[in-house]
Amino acid sequence: MSALIKLTNVKKVFSTDEVETHALSDINLEIQKGEYISISGPSGCGKSTLLSLLGLLDTCSGGSYILNTHQAVDISTKQRAAIRNKEIGFVFQSFNLISDLTVSENVALPLTYRKDLNKQQRIEMVKEALEKVDMGHRTKHFPSQLSGGQQQRVAVARAIAGNPSIILADEPTGNLDSKNAELVMALLDKLHAEGKTICMVTHDPRGAKRAERIIEVFDGRVVSDSRVLQVKSEEAVA
Repeated sequence: MSALIKLTNVKKVFSTDEVETHALSDINLEIQKGEYISISGPSGCGKSTLLSLLGLLDTCSGGSYILNTHQAVDISTKQRAAIRNKEIGFVFQSFNLISDLTVSENVALPLTYRKDLNKQQRIEMVKEALEKVDMGHRTKHFPSQLSGGQQQRVAVARAIAGNPSIILADEPTGNLDSKNAELVMALLDKLHAEGKTICMVTHDPRGAKRAERIIEVFDGRVVSDSRVLQVKSEEAVA
């Protein structure tokens, strides 16, 4: 079975004033359809840079990146945007909702760039996504009328509305209190159980263990790639 995502010898170098910073080096990573992965590591280790590359928000300095049969290196900005919009759903720490758009308009926004969808399809997809996150009763509200937890649930709805190949979540509970953080993590658990592929960056060890596979990054390299179930079974034996 071919991987949904395959990174081969990927690196990312930032150059400023003749100084080169190697943010990522020799990243080799495969993600299968339906997996729930967390990427963890200390601040500045490269995990957010890796997520940006996975999400086609940035480009690799070297190596190969294949996303659902698309070769994602050496393509135009327009091609990258089209692939990103169809294949990837994003959940950000700061929600990134547009304040003067309603809940339903925020969720619909990425779909408006999809030429393969008509208006009625977009309406149905928005409705279904909001119902999945229990926000169908807030379609006419604006972000300022919602709690942080509700805003993040709307952001999750926006991420899943287009039925992407993978959901990328960058510290999805970073701006939430413990109660709302648990609700958002439970929602991601539910989406994974329904077959969604999720890749989440988190600094919270408890959040990381919600995933089935933990990838640890240190100094721009993958230093550990383990299955959570294996870790739990070893703890049980101990």
